[in-house]
Amino acid sequence: MRNAASVLGLIAGLIGIIVGLFGYGATELAARAPELADAFDLFENPAFIRFASFMAPLLAIAGGAMAKDRALWGGIAMLLSCAAFYSAFGFNVGTMFPIGFAGLGGVLAILSRQPDQPKAH
Repeated sequence: MRNAASVLGLIAGLIGIIVGLFGYGATELAARAPELADAFDLFENPAFIRFASFMAPLLAIAGGAMAKDRALWGGIAMLLSCAAFYSAFGFNVGTMFPIGFAGLGGVLAILSRQPDQPKAH
């Protein structure tokens, strides 16, 4: 289960980097063209969007990397990443995979009791 949690965290982080780039870029566009932000009511808190755009993928990748040796810490990091994605961007077509993969990876990491052991079939 720790291997699966690790892979899910890494995939969530890689997809999350794309989401984060678009989120950060949208806040920069709104800052440079305030008429767009006013016309479309883009962001209530652009500083939080910028913070989550950087931290959510970072937490997912770090949690995936920690999942094999420090499963509890890695699972908590992935669940924090999942919460950051959801609170910053909501659940939509762009965030459903990072949210789902980070959430499932976090749960699997926390529920794993011992490191994966190879078994002969």
